[in-house]
Amino acid sequence: MPFFPHGLAAIAVSPRRNPDYLAKMSSSPDAEIVHFDNVGLRYGSDREVLSDVSFTLHPGSFYFLTGASGAGKTSLLKLLYLAQRPSRGVIRMFGTDAITLPRNRLPGLRRRLGVVFQDFRLVPHLSAFDNVALPLRVVGVTERELAKPVADMLEWVGLGERAHARPATLSGGEQQRVAIARAVIGRPDLLVADEPTGNVDPEMAVKLLRLFEALNRLGTTVVVATHDVHLLRKVPESLIMRLDKGRLSDPTGALRYPPRRPAVPA
Repeated sequence: MPFFPHGLAAIAVSPRRNPDYLAKMSSSPDAEIVHFDNVGLRYGSDREVLSDVSFTLHPGSFYFLTGASGAGKTSLLKLLYLAQRPSRGVIRMFGTDAITLPRNRLPGLRRRLGVVFQDFRLVPHLSAFDNVALPLRVVGVTERELAKPVADMLEWVGLGERAHARPATLSGGEQQRVAIARAVIGRPDLLVADEPTGNVDPEMAVKLLRLFEALNRLGTTVVVATHDVHLLRKVPESLIMRLDKGRLSDPTGALRYPPRRPAVPA
């Protein structure tokens, strides 16, 4: 049964969350959330860490990103959440050329992203509640409107009683759950998660994956980087992005030319 732990749609109405908009996006031949074309990335004068990477993500898709340590997963994620620019190739985000876009317009694109960092990146002087509330406050949601959604989200990730705790007093697993709650609270158009279940027990890992699935059913495109092979079987309609020495495996062509999937109305 589709589930999202709060009625955020009622307090964060946006034209792009409108069901008619999502349906139009998913049916349009040009609809895309992300498009990479022959992207390469190198740091300094070293060899490329990513080479000739090409794929397209359409609205409502769910991907697992896998690969051995050093395969380039973190570098690819950095390109996805606009923390890094490629050395060559084309990257389009939401129909916009993300490489030539002026830096003062990047925040507008980033507000459409949710990111779960492997090292959490919580604001140390803010409580768990305030860390999760941050994306809503940035877009102008009032304190009265955000109180219940944030509390419900913390309850869902098992941290209802830790709402006022600061990151330094939380365990690694607890910090990871706060980071996940913060990333999904605003129902982003694209969610990028780097090893989001790495510090939690198997039961909580499955519960968090169900949260990602629920967000995906509401129209969010999801990319989860993971080493946990058991998770790969938990989302039947997902596609697997495998990196090997900086190159993306796409034997069926589904990554570069994915089938259209209708978006489910929010």
